[in-house]
Amino acid sequence: MNYQERVWKVGAWVGTLLAIFLAVLVVKSFISIKYIGKETPIYNSISVNGKGEAVAIPDIATFSFSVTENAKTVKEAQTKATEKSAAALAAVRAAGVEEKDIKTLSYSINPHYEYTQGVCNQFGCPGGKQILDGYDVSQTIQIKVRDLAKAGELFDAIGATGIKTVDGLSFAIDDIDSVKAEARAEAIANAKEKAEKIAKDLGVKLVKITSFYDSSDEQYYPYAREAAMGGDMMSIKAAAAPEIPKGEQKVTATVSITYEIR
Repeated sequence: MNYQERVWKVGAWVGTLLAIFLAVLVVKSFISIKYIGKETPIYNSISVNGKGEAVAIPDIATFSFSVTENAKTVKEAQTKATEKSAAALAAVRAAGVEEKDIKTLSYSINPHYEYTQGVCNQFGCPGGKQILDGYDVSQTIQIKVRDLAKAGELFDAIGATGIKTVDGLSFAIDDIDSVKAEARAEAIANAKEKAEKIAKDLGVKLVKITSFYDSSDEQYYPYAREAAMGGDMMSIKAAAAPEIPKGEQKVTATVSITYEIR
């Protein structure tokens, strides 16, 4: 290829690029003409917060009981723990608790050591040592009670089987979504009432909702947890079935609503 041909080829590429550049400018010019005299519409708006609450009596309770047994061998410790937990579970099932409401939270097997101190003499005390003394088997089972009227009797029945530790008693509402919906509806009505008053004071009208945000939280009110948590269940066995006050649960809802006004 001679010099003139190379110059011609370079000129052709430059011309092509220039043509493309000019075409892009023309298209952008037509697009900009379309928006001459126009602006993105800006809506006037007001934002309000609304709060609502609903109170309900808990209708389910959950708690857990633990079994820990020690023996020289793992098999012996497991057998002892299984027998004790089986007796407690039989009492639970006899009280009408369904299988779906019974679950194991934890199960562990750990070696158990005894620490022995060496005999001291005129030269001092030699270091002690750990000696394997057996094994600990522990199981924690969680129970959900749907008939709260029988909760006290259930605790008494579990204590009668030799279980000494019951923990984590708590109350809840089975159909919590309906309570949340009630609180949210009250919050929306509260926000709407505020918006209507503000619009009236400003001399404007509410047109439509442009944004909505819902944030809800649950707040639990006092439970008499001490009535059945911890302590020696054998002492409960000797007394009357414990009374288990369940209190109430309040659910609050907070919403934020933005209205377009005109």
